[in-house]
Amino acid sequence: MNNCAQLGYHVSVTVVDRSGVTLAVARSENAGPHTLGASLGKAFTSASARNLTSEIARNLPSNPGLADIPGYLVLAGGAPIRVNGAVVGAVGAVGVSGAPSGMIDEECGLDATAAVFGQ
Repeated sequence: MNNCAQLGYHVSVTVVDRSGVTLAVARSENAGPHTLGASLGKAFTSASARNLTSEIARNLPSNPGLADIPGYLVLAGGAPIRVNGAVVGAVGAVGVSGAPSGMIDEECGLDATAAVFGQ
C-alpha cells in the first residue's frame, strides 16, 4: 500500500485466506467508502478462482455466468497468494482514482504481497 501511496493513490487492501475469509484489511485515510467492500470482493474472487481477477474479467465474455456468483467482483485488482505453488490466500486492492485501469489496483496488491513475502 505504501508504494501506491507514494504514487498518490488512495487504496484499500484486503487479504483473505484460501477460503475467502478476511485476514487483514488496510485502508488509506483518503480512500473512498466503496473501497473496503470492493477490495474484499476482489480478494474473495481471486481466492475462489485461484486466478488474477484481471484474467477472470478477460474471460468473462466466454463465461458471463461468473459475474453472477455471489461475492464475486470481476474487476482487475485481485491476485492469488501462492506459497510453493499452492494458493494460500489472495489480496484485493481498489481505489486507485485517476488511474487508467484496474491494472494499477492489481499492481498495488502484487506489490503488497511481494513486500510481505520478500518476492
